[in-house]
Amino acid sequence: MKKTVVGFSSLAHDLQEKINKNFNLLLLNPKAGNLEAQFQEMLPQADGMIGSGRVLNESILQYAHKLKVISSISVGFDNYDVDYLTQRGIVLTNTPDVLTETTADLAFALLMATARRVPELDHWTKQGNWRKTVQPAQYAVDVHGKTLGIIGLGNIGAAMARRGCFGFNMNIVYYSQHAKPELEQQLGARRCSLNELLQQSDFVSLHVALNEQTHHLIGREQIAQMKKTAILINVARGQVIDEQALIDALQQQQILGAGLDVYTQEPLQISPLFAMGNVVTLPHVGSATIETRQAMNNLAFDNLYKVLNGQQSAYMVNPTVWPNI
Repeated sequence: MKKTVVGFSSLAHDLQEKINKNFNLLLLNPKAGNLEAQFQEMLPQADGMIGSGRVLNESILQYAHKLKVISSISVGFDNYDVDYLTQRGIVLTNTPDVLTETTADLAFALLMATARRVPELDHWTKQGNWRKTVQPAQYAVDVHGKTLGIIGLGNIGAAMARRGCFGFNMNIVYYSQHAKPELEQQLGARRCSLNELLQQSDFVSLHVALNEQTHHLIGREQIAQMKKTAILINVARGQVIDEQALIDALQQQQILGAGLDVYTQEPLQISPLFAMGNVVTLPHVGSATIETRQAMNNLAFDNLYKVLNGQQSAYMVNPTVWPNI
């Protein structure tokens, strides 16, 4: 008898086909409304769940009496109550590694676009303002040879640092829980305190997971330490920055600009950020390429398949659960 899997977000057609070949797939329908009633109906049947972007906690999972695994199509897992899942003996898996290079590409694209004012000057040109040689009002700032500060030198942070070092001859400083001697040797990177990084960096790029320690890691006090010519890049999680503090700092010209892919509330509908030419805003697309999303779907399915067939996945967020499965 096939096991049952609940898809709790929109799933690509080919992923649905793979799941259907191996399991019974039940799909949540947000357009139908009353999601709690749908969860209440589907979850008692669920052996596994797969999806992304939805908060799953005790109030929802209380209906999932026989659930073994949640396969998240993402690297971040701040929308799951990991302690509760572990207590229940439910495996949580994620999809790191496959999105590392793509997300770093996006982070550096934000850095370049903000520093060289690409969206702003694109709009300026299309509005018919290019009537003579550009003036100092249209000048941007250099990227090559500058200092890039990486907050969180994990996989994505390291990939970002490599782009800066090898592609643009940038000096790399980093703030991380643990020293990374191999990367220090490869990149000439130097570990320093958060305050020192903020004071010295021309570009500050955030690459940390969201947790109690990193919530509002960058607030008013931290922004005040940055150079007035500095640019802040965030492809991590919106709540890592105190968004209102950032807005105030940008309005008061405390820093030069920001490139943002993530926000405190998503989707971001109305914000003072939209009126700022020195801010590049993207709709949380760090991993949103055809190739990478396919790789994430494949890995998420593989994680789901393995756990539901008694095999240990290499991408378990809470591996201590496994002996009790």
